[in-house]
Amino acid sequence: MEQSRHYAARGELWLLAQAELEDLGISYAQVIQVVERAFIALRNGDSQNPLKTIVQPRDQRSIGYSMVGRDGASDTVGFKVVYEFDPQRSRGGYRFHSFIFLCDDATGAPIALMDVVKLGPLRTSATSALMARAACPDARSALVVGTGVQGQIALPMLVAALPKLDHLQVFGHYDEGLRAVRAEVRRLYPERDVEIVEDLERAAVRSDIVIGASGLSARQQVRHAWLKPGAVAVLLGYGVDADVLHGADYRIATDIAQMKVTCSDLAAPDGGIPAVDAELPDILLGQAPARRDARDVVFAYNSGMVVTDVALGRYLADLALAKGRGLRVKLW
Repeated sequence: MEQSRHYAARGELWLLAQAELEDLGISYAQVIQVVERAFIALRNGDSQNPLKTIVQPRDQRSIGYSMVGRDGASDTVGFKVVYEFDPQRSRGGYRFHSFIFLCDDATGAPIALMDVVKLGPLRTSATSALMARAACPDARSALVVGTGVQGQIALPMLVAALPKLDHLQVFGHYDEGLRAVRAEVRRLYPERDVEIVEDLERAAVRSDIVIGASGLSARQQVRHAWLKPGAVAVLLGYGVDADVLHGADYRIATDIAQMKVTCSDLAAPDGGIPAVDAELPDILLGQAPARRDARDVVFAYNSGMVVTDVALGRYLADLALAKGRGLRVKLW
């Protein structure tokens, strides 16, 4: 990319703090395209997405993990680092620190060291939207369980992928979060409204798409028996019960190997996990179906993949560059 030579002068590192990534004019439709290209390049291009490296003390007071990935679609290499203190939110002192370091693999120049608070939810919601669109392209109704950062982005991202959605629902327990979900949809789609539901079972029964985006504090979860034939349930956090995975007619994942590492809480009492039928990159390429039958209940497991962080990080960096954001420091 010709523009890459302007990220920073030789010997400098461009820093993009959290505040510098606000109000960039992000297009959700473009985010979906960037993430889709990254998944396709994982099969067709020179991309790599190794499993994460994790460290954790015996008392589980913290967790640290790192990932390196290469997006062949944009010739970008990224190193993502995450540290969480009190990840179970049981000590009352939760802390989260993360960043991603991007390099242009066409020129050898560093791009930026950037915060990932904006990046993570965007790529996760875009992945959920790709899964939902593939498994239920004619969907008209959607339910999001959870009102945190992921829950606030999930519905507008779904609408960007599936413009025919006309019945949007959200379930949660925090008034501020519920208001934020409605406000984000109205900001991007003024003609649409979001129904705040109190009966989770009733809402799930009438939904074509269910997104489990709650945090650890989720009090209720959608059960398999509540889902109508043809529905797809996408799990990226909490809010969809493990019995949906075990009772589904068809199962898809972003990456099977990564799912085995991260979904231990969904295992049966004997530790078993049902076989996954297809991975998202193969579905996007038309090499695997997103379901076998129109009446299949589909379970989709959305685990974050660093290759999508890398691709989307490059997209955000280019937007920030165009707006003159960030700070350059002499590092080398």
